[in-house]
Amino acid sequence: QVQLVESGGDSVQAGGSLKLSCAASGYIAKKCGMGWYRQYPGKERELISTIDTSDTTAYEDSVKGRFTISQDNAKNTVYLQMNNLKIEDTAVYICAAETHTVGHCDFEYWGQGTQVTVSS
Repeated sequence: QVQLVESGGDSVQAGGSLKLSCAASGYIAKKCGMGWYRQYPGKERELISTIDTSDTTAYEDSVKGRFTISQDNAKNTVYLQMNNLKIEDTAVYICAAETHTVGHCDFEYWGQGTQVTVSS
């Protein structure tokens, strides 16, 4: 059984930094990659960054240049380094694992999320 557990969420001041971790336990068959979502209260979660099995990364525009996704395959862990945090980055951050289905990749496994709060 696959489990994703996030850690590293905290309360910080604007301009500060945090590094989130997502540790995966269990074997993820047909893995395409990993991603980080964030979710604001009462809103749908939004994808902000992905990394595939070749370490190719992608970012949503609002975090580009400030956030960096990385992975350590030996530790089955994906990270999100968040710099120059803004108040609007306040959200629950959720990691997810993407697997191959018929002809494409879908996010199949989800963590519970970790709260990031940025204050002025």
